[in-house]
Amino acid sequence: MPNIDEKLQPILAEVTRRNAGEPEFHQAVHEVLESLGRVVAKHPHYLDLALIERICEPERQIIFRIPWTDDKGQVQINRGFRVQFNSALGPYKGGMRFHPSVNLGIIKFLGFEQTFKNALTGMPIGGGKGGSDFDLKGRSDAEIMRFCQSLMTEMHRYLGEQTDVPAGDIGVGGREIGYMFGQYKRLTNRYEAGVFTGKGLAYGGSRARTEATGYGNTYFTQAMLQTRGTDFDGKTVVVSGSGNVAIYTIEKVQSFGGKVIACSDSSGYILDENGLDLALLKEIKDQRRERVSEYARIKGEGVHFIAADKGTIWDVPCDVAMPSATQNELSGKDARILVKNGVIAVGEGANMPSTPEAVKVFQEAGILFAPGKAANAGGVATSALEMQQNASRDSWTFEQTEARLATIMRNIHDTCHQTAEEYGAPGDYVLGANIAGFVRVAEAMRMMGVI
Repeated sequence: MPNIDEKLQPILAEVTRRNAGEPEFHQAVHEVLESLGRVVAKHPHYLDLALIERICEPERQIIFRIPWTDDKGQVQINRGFRVQFNSALGPYKGGMRFHPSVNLGIIKFLGFEQTFKNALTGMPIGGGKGGSDFDLKGRSDAEIMRFCQSLMTEMHRYLGEQTDVPAGDIGVGGREIGYMFGQYKRLTNRYEAGVFTGKGLAYGGSRARTEATGYGNTYFTQAMLQTRGTDFDGKTVVVSGSGNVAIYTIEKVQSFGGKVIACSDSSGYILDENGLDLALLKEIKDQRRERVSEYARIKGEGVHFIAADKGTIWDVPCDVAMPSATQNELSGKDARILVKNGVIAVGEGANMPSTPEAVKVFQEAGILFAPGKAANAGGVATSALEMQQNASRDSWTFEQTEARLATIMRNIHDTCHQTAEEYGAPGDYVLGANIAGFVRVAEAMRMMGVI
């Protein structure tokens, strides 16, 4: 553990021992502890009362069985998770992820990251995360509804607008949230709109929530570029993924004058040197739910589809890279290719999409690097705005909500930038984000006593 202050090394060793077989969680804790050496040197009281150890330990970890019946009448069983990580700043807040890769370690890593991300927004929300190893591929709407209702039959007892407020994540969009909220309402006999965010506009959702994570990442990356006297205008951009975050990252980058030439899904990536046709991409992914290869088939000449076993999207030369798919998708090798090809900035739209080696490559090369816990906080920030609207029985316009989002993302950028300078690492947004988020959570916990 050469990059971690010797006072903090026993903490990581204990976290690793107590959470065996959870590499993503170990990675997330390691990344935060790397930044805290400067903090404990300046403020040694953070080593008192096992404060850091308590921040690394979830307040509650819930694992449960989800039985449901498929369309053939066969009973299926999945596993559900909800990790309520930290409530020092407010009710637990974080999305639900439905994907076969989901396990406890991944949910803990996401909940740990969420705690600091939520703190950076300045909103009164704690950190949590949940999900299931359920695979939506090939499932009918009826099967997905039955699964969501079974999941909520167990999970509803742990939720509440003042307790724990889930939202969407990978595999969980408006359809799934609607099914879960409907079952929650049915079981509790309460119309508690603030218990879920990412809801449909017809029943308490917020305008701009769908766009918020992608828009927010773009606002943050734009602010980061401006520290070097430039912006997205005229830049060539590559965005991995083709889900909600990627789609609206592309949309906002294009509105800022950037040209997005590639995006991807698990089957491979498409390259359109003239700039992606966003309307067609939305139709293919949002309405027809097909693979990105369909885009290349329809567009024809001049557009290329490269299968996943033939290369990665990071082989494409670009000015700005925006990984927006999933964790650890961008390796050290990929980072070196991007640097060699002239990338000047990287904005993380997904949670921890760059491996530690990749982050090191970017930082050593002087590339502007926006970590996910800061850059993709727009989604949860707008979720908090949705909670605010629900609490006041109000509904804001798209323009009102986006204006608040833009202000929040600028404030997060400035906080990270200023914190990095304060701790002697100007331009290090990873350190700035980790320290700023940690200090806010730690101060609240310190004032509350040993909890």
